[in-house]
Amino acid sequence: MTRLLPALTYAGLLIAGTTVAAVAHHGWGSYDAANPVTVNGPVENSKFENPHATIVIKGADKAWTVTLAPTSRMTARGASADIVAVGKTVSAFGYPSTVEKDEMRAERITVDGKTYELR
Repeated sequence: MTRLLPALTYAGLLIAGTTVAAVAHHGWGSYDAANPVTVNGPVENSKFENPHATIVIKGADKAWTVTLAPTSRMTARGASADIVAVGKTVSAFGYPSTVEKDEMRAERITVDGKTYELR
């Protein structure tokens, strides 16, 4: 029994750590995939950082916060920080949030005539 207790304690810590990690990363269920949107305009703000890069695009009628892919995926697909820098004109296709007003998750972006798949 004395050998079993440390093993059970270790197993419990592993399970707890896995649960915290799973809760910390959000899912995509809060986005409306049935009603995709396309937002076009200049980038007003850009954060090229994990867990996901984000940009703010000044659309025709409002500013949209656009959640992009993790920076490693962005870079691997050729979409470096310079591609989504402030002042660039971006077209983002994706799904609006059902939770956050004027926020969307981008499936793809087009910048300077080149399309970058993000998912």
